Amino acid sequence: MTNIKIRKIKASEMRKAYELVRELAIYEKAEESLTIGLEEYNKQFEEQLFDILVAEHNSSIIGMALYYPTFSTWKGKMMYLEDFVVQEAFRKSGVGQLLFDAFLEEAKTQDCKLVKWQVLDWNEPAINFYKKNNATIEDEWLSCKIFL
Repeated sequence: MTNIKIRKIKASEMRKAYELVRELAIYEKAEESLTIGLEEYNKQFEEQLFDILVAEHNSSIIGMALYYPTFSTWKGKMMYLEDFVVQEAFRKSGVGQLLFDAFLEEAKTQDCKLVKWQVLDWNEPAINFYKKNNATIEDEWLSCKIFL
């Protein structure tokens, strides 16, 4: 696909990022789990807790990669990809690859030794995409969480 620009998001565009996160939550059949509001997104973006790369087509944001730095006691500095979504109409057009490549480049620029993310076990298109990108998909580690 031509006419795609990958860039960092502006604070004034946070509503669009939030809409894409909602779209992802719907796709993952978990919209009710999205409990954070736009105001908190804005506040935490301002606090630099995360950053977002966006894919722009004809001045419209059509995809995003939301990430933040973290640390691995075994590897050192790493980047966590929290949300990676492309609007449905633009999937399988190369937009996701452009965003993913830009995310990896950002991690390298920040001297990260590792990038990590999660993918749902039923999301075959995403799993295939990550395999195509030589990702190691682990099956021995289980995700754990506690809601506070």
